[in-house]
Amino acid sequence: MKTLRTIAAAAALLIGTGSTLPVAQADEVSLGDIKRTNLLRNDLSVAGREVIQVLVEFAPGVSAVRHSHPGEELVYVTEGAIEYKLDGRPPLTVKAGEVIFIPYGTPHSAKNAGSVKAVELATYIVEKGKPLLKLNE
Repeated sequence: MKTLRTIAAAAALLIGTGSTLPVAQADEVSLGDIKRTNLLRNDLSVAGREVIQVLVEFAPGVSAVRHSHPGEELVYVTEGAIEYKLDGRPPLTVKAGEVIFIPYGTPHSAKNAGSVKAVELATYIVEKGKPLLKLNE
């Protein structure tokens, strides 16, 4: 069952990364125990870079598989607690009202560390035209 949840979480992450959104139009993708609401996708003043903002909801005990992004990720946890495992660092649990910075290309995973829904607001500053998510084994 846990493997099925992991596969569903990976699929939700991948499905939710490909849409192009104008400002103020949310696009919701839900698969299994992770729900992604794409909030914003916009070019930046730096050539070849864009900002993407996503609200991600994790059911209790659900993990997002190990992955990386073609840029920086800034995460603000709005509900619950999420444990982040970044390569080369000890695991860190981020609670509602706290933030974490994930450097460019750093493989990481995230898991709902509590018994209630956990929610993060993820803001990505990434290379335009590259897939937002790369799975890492």
